[in-house]
Amino acid sequence: MNLHEGGALTSWLAGEGPLGDGVISSRTRLARNLEGFFFPTRMDGKQAEKVASMVVEAASSWRDERGHPLRVLTLQDLTPLERQVLVEKHLASPLHIQQPYGVLLLSEDETLSVMINEEDQLRIQKMAPGLNLEEAYREALRFHDHLKERLPFAYHSRLGYLTAHPANVGTGLRASVLCHLPGHVYTQTLEALLVQLSQRGITARGLYGEGSQASGNLYQISNSRTLGLAGEDIVAAMDQAIRQVVQREWSLREALLQEGQLEDRIWRAYGILTHARSISSGEAMELLSLVRLGVDLHVLPPLPPRLLNQLIVRIRPAFLQAQAGEAQDPLQRDRSRARLIRQMLTQGGAA
Repeated sequence: MNLHEGGALTSWLAGEGPLGDGVISSRTRLARNLEGFFFPTRMDGKQAEKVASMVVEAASSWRDERGHPLRVLTLQDLTPLERQVLVEKHLASPLHIQQPYGVLLLSEDETLSVMINEEDQLRIQKMAPGLNLEEAYREALRFHDHLKERLPFAYHSRLGYLTAHPANVGTGLRASVLCHLPGHVYTQTLEALLVQLSQRGITARGLYGEGSQASGNLYQISNSRTLGLAGEDIVAAMDQAIRQVVQREWSLREALLQEGQLEDRIWRAYGILTHARSISSGEAMELLSLVRLGVDLHVLPPLPPRLLNQLIVRIRPAFLQAQAGEAQDPLQRDRSRARLIRQMLTQGGAA
């Protein structure tokens, strides 16, 4: 199974969505559980297998807009490398790939993924390029409603949908946006932004969500409240907040450019990336952030947004090894990463 090819690299990473110069992608995730079963933390293997079987059966009649069914991936049938690729492509969580009874349902274009037996029995997530939370929420609901007709979701008349973690009770909705915020980082105003967002019930995490570190000035910004709010209201509030964040980000970028030091940093980053023979993942992400900033500010010649977005995934350790078709030690990966970046930047995405 070529998990390092196809859908995700031409769909939600296409860079064609609204506010694509500040927002990489949008994601909505619905947490659900079935009546009559313990939460995954207390389920035994027999119950976990039963839950997976019920969900797979209910989803088997679903088709996307092109008539394609969902792929069914039993995680324990995949190699550790293949499972890690799923995490790097944001299709599964680090917790999910560790579960002995985890199953992943995946759409043909990889914008819809359904984690079975993660923290909750169901995590339905839909991704879209740019700031596109409304579309992502609408499509996640479409699949959710398909399952709801066939499965008994655990629901309380006063609380809403019941989830393993109290923070998700209610709508069970996490609406998150992957933002590129170099302006806030370089002007040291990011902490103030995070405080302001927190006061509005919004939180920011690293590239891979909870517990992950920020990389390449990329932050996952999402709602932290689900109880007592309608899903549509959560999405609308998040959309408004992100638009304000991006507007402020652009003001900070312009101010940095006027100071006169940013242009040199951008060109130095471009020079290193187009000539380096070995580069670590961390350094590559930081320099690619500067290159993305340079393209957005028209300091550098145009590069396809799709190319820069793809590099977020393609330079990750597991993905590099999957592309090479062999295990690589850190030094080999650093060389492969440098070679891939050189090719993609100099050939404008033809690599």
